[in-house]
Amino acid sequence: MSMTRFMTNSDEQPLTQAAIQTSITYFSSSSTATDPAVSHQIMLETDSFTDPSLSEPIFDSNDMSRDNIRRHIRQQRNGISAADQNQLALIASRHLLAEIQRISAKRVALYLGFDGELATGKLIEALWKHDVEVYLPRLHPFAKGHLLFMRYTPDTQMINNRYDIAEPKLDIRHMVTVNQLDMIVTPLVAFDDQGNRMGMGGGFYDRTLAQVTDNKPLAVGYAHDCQQVSFLPIEYWDVPLPVIITPTRRIFSAHLG
Repeated sequence: MSMTRFMTNSDEQPLTQAAIQTSITYFSSSSTATDPAVSHQIMLETDSFTDPSLSEPIFDSNDMSRDNIRRHIRQQRNGISAADQNQLALIASRHLLAEIQRISAKRVALYLGFDGELATGKLIEALWKHDVEVYLPRLHPFAKGHLLFMRYTPDTQMINNRYDIAEPKLDIRHMVTVNQLDMIVTPLVAFDDQGNRMGMGGGFYDRTLAQVTDNKPLAVGYAHDCQQVSFLPIEYWDVPLPVIITPTRRIFSAHLG
């Protein structure tokens, strides 16, 4: 997948769609984190950007089942070249860092990229250097379908869970509850412009997000632009997100935030 599909070089321009109470801000290539010392840790290349008018249309998912949407978007996400994956992760990290700083978050739950997800490694390193505590999810050992959040440092011992995803070894000394976090950054497979998200199907993050009260912690979706679809069939257990960050834009669901 070519980098020419991504839009950037306009100034930040809010686009409001009143009917769905959602605002979309398109990032400019010069967008920076509020702390120059932090943003220096996440380098942003600018020579691969193109005009917003050249971006690919949002994938038309009308009349598609959840499984078919999930299958298609995973193929799209995994079709991004390694070079583009690296650059897009750096760009998106810069914008997510700005969101973290916007709410002065001190405890942030992230994830380690898997199956073509936006990587978070450089962002995690930047947060460590500026004393922001980073937490990673791990499968709950007793409550099926639930997550625990464990402190993650350079010295954390990692193990692979039953899905072959690396997670911190269980140690209750380094565990926090959901309401002790300031932000939860959620991976996802697909999303729409109303903040609806589709995960891998296990419901782990839906159960976690059901514990959020009054946007504390702030739940932020994090995804490639190609993961946006025109429509997601919603189930009763699905929990929409107030904010979604991609390499090119911030989608804010005003009716949730």
